[in-house]
Amino acid sequence: MTATATAASLASFTLGDGLLGTVLLHGFLGSGKNLRTLAQQWLARDPRQRFLIPDLLGHGDSPPLPPSATLATAAAAVLQSAAEANLPHPLQIVGHSLGGRIALACARLAPERVADVVLLDIGPGPIDPGKSQSRHVLDVMLRAPAEVADRRDMRAFFIDQGLSPGLSDWIVMNLRADQDRYVWRIDRLALDALHTTFTADDLWSVLEDQEVPVHCAVGEKSTYVMPDERERMRSLGCEVQVFEGAGHYIHVDALAPLVDWLAALS
Repeated sequence: MTATATAASLASFTLGDGLLGTVLLHGFLGSGKNLRTLAQQWLARDPRQRFLIPDLLGHGDSPPLPPSATLATAAAAVLQSAAEANLPHPLQIVGHSLGGRIALACARLAPERVADVVLLDIGPGPIDPGKSQSRHVLDVMLRAPAEVADRRDMRAFFIDQGLSPGLSDWIVMNLRADQDRYVWRIDRLALDALHTTFTADDLWSVLEDQEVPVHCAVGEKSTYVMPDERERMRSLGCEVQVFEGAGHYIHVDALAPLVDWLAALS
């Protein structure tokens, strides 16, 4: 495993040394390490892979979001990082949630550089904010204090706001120590603006143009890709696979069958 991070590129790590270049993109408020287990198990099944697993712009240890960032901004950073890592081209880009929409934006921006896109529980259409779990979580985060004396204080805040202990633990991973305080390592207002952009963007043209094959894994219990959207995707040649018992975090809820499906796509 090789770690990389420069001022001009995304913080990332690579896994494997095969000839198939695959980029794994995490979801909103996450980081690349969220997909480490998926990459390890996929590589065990298919040693031909070479994975690049970055922190998206504004997430983890990557540079902050520039003013007025869009999905295209985030996509360009992903493509630049893949080039800097000398990842074999054309790329397979696999993305969960926000990462899936950025994967589609990569295909829209530079279809000649993308072999195929795999969406993990996200579709190409605009997302109703009222149905978005990440929108609710972000709204709570925006109400959270800017700093706390102890991580447990921030965790208690989120639990008091009705979030689960597990989700609260995941959110406070976005804090960093600053002398005797803990402060946010992310720009919550910039992420708020990006969330509005990434949910409103219409990415159906990527499927309609059919320049880049698209596949979609859907969690049976998730509300992110509804039946009508699945059918429209299938009508445009997109394979849609529903994973029994899984929710939005399909790479956690259905890891083994998801790896089987992904390995079969390669």
